[in-house]
Amino acid sequence: MIRAAVTAAAIALAFPAFAEVDVQQLRSPGGIDAWLVEEHSIPFVALEIAFKGGTALDPADKQGATNLMTGLLEEGSGGWDAQGFAKARDDLAMSVNFDNWDDGVSVSTRFLTDTLDPAGDLLRTVINDPSFSGEAIERVRAQVLASIRSDGEDPQSIAGEYMAKELYGDHPYARPGDGTEETVAALTREDIVAAWKGAMAKDRVYVSAVGDITPEQLETLLDKVLGGLPETGAPLPGPTDLQFGGGVHVIDYPTPQAVIRFVQPGIARDDPDFFAAYVMNQVLGAGSFESRLMDEIREKRGLTYGVAAYLSSKDQADLLAGGMATANATVGESIDLIRQEWAKMKESGVTQDELDRAKTYLTGAYPLRFDGNGTIANILVGMQMDGMSPDYIATRNDKVEAVTLEDVNRVAAELLDPDKLSFVVVGQPKEALN
Repeated sequence: MIRAAVTAAAIALAFPAFAEVDVQQLRSPGGIDAWLVEEHSIPFVALEIAFKGGTALDPADKQGATNLMTGLLEEGSGGWDAQGFAKARDDLAMSVNFDNWDDGVSVSTRFLTDTLDPAGDLLRTVINDPSFSGEAIERVRAQVLASIRSDGEDPQSIAGEYMAKELYGDHPYARPGDGTEETVAALTREDIVAAWKGAMAKDRVYVSAVGDITPEQLETLLDKVLGGLPETGAPLPGPTDLQFGGGVHVIDYPTPQAVIRFVQPGIARDDPDFFAAYVMNQVLGAGSFESRLMDEIREKRGLTYGVAAYLSSKDQADLLAGGMATANATVGESIDLIRQEWAKMKESGVTQDELDRAKTYLTGAYPLRFDGNGTIANILVGMQMDGMSPDYIATRNDKVEAVTLEDVNRVAAELLDPDKLSFVVVGQPKEALN
């Protein structure tokens, strides 16, 4: 109990000031690259491991294999069953969490410094020797199938799946990451093992560590935990052929609050104009109460609790997307308002006052993200996967400040495309939409 309390306190404590984040790049003797931020004031380490590829690696007839595999990693490994693994983890006051998305699979772990060796042993076993027992497969399969059925009745999930199919066509992004009831029910142990070998390999691994650990200790840990993985994984999916048809697609569904999703082409994360687009979107619809969409749709007319737009940069697709919910009777009015704000921003851009307020918010909020070892480790892995350099942390706000009014308005005119702005509505709107 004492050890668990110490771990909880360590997780809750914030990392020292944002400006002090000093990222070291290292490579283990076994060739594993990692980023490290040393912080020795608390005897606690956060380790993030991510593998590029994710659920987009699933073959069309094996949809859901990577998701099912990820859910099974904590259900037994080596000589442990699920209960044995949980006891070994809890005895170390350690946390281990697994996640997946279309572009990746992640392993997040937290442990106390004095448990470095046994924590590394447990993590190595979990990653390198999962049991995938028949009993565990059926238990987790049942959970996944229940989740799929639940999503089939959720307007947000219905809208997201429909939009993905419309956008991505035959690309793996068009398929639900959890799979379908049919594909998940048909998955075999061999399919799960193939997904594990395809997703978790050295040629696609990214690692960061933050906390009370030296470079030498981290290098040893990396080779212990990851050294036995396959050298290469399954081929990564290629580029998408995005389809933005414009117009409104309505999915008839009995719900008092209709869900609206909208999307148009976005901008690549490494595009020289990305930060101008980022600042522009802060003004247009980033979700704050000062954004134009929130002001026009919520504040002035009370049509929704919230509306937001965001830049989404997947490995193989760049989008400017958003969403909201509103009463069926006000779907048409809401869509008209979104289109009007899109056109107004494209034609007239932003004002100097809007630009100044957006930059003040973005630069002020950024340091607040660095509020703990685990959060920083997660940010660092994301930076690596996005191809950023370690100095991005120190230079990011400078990039925001460097955006000029001319930059924003030029990018707004070039990027925003009302003709390609496409809507999906799940509900029963009261009027015809086009």
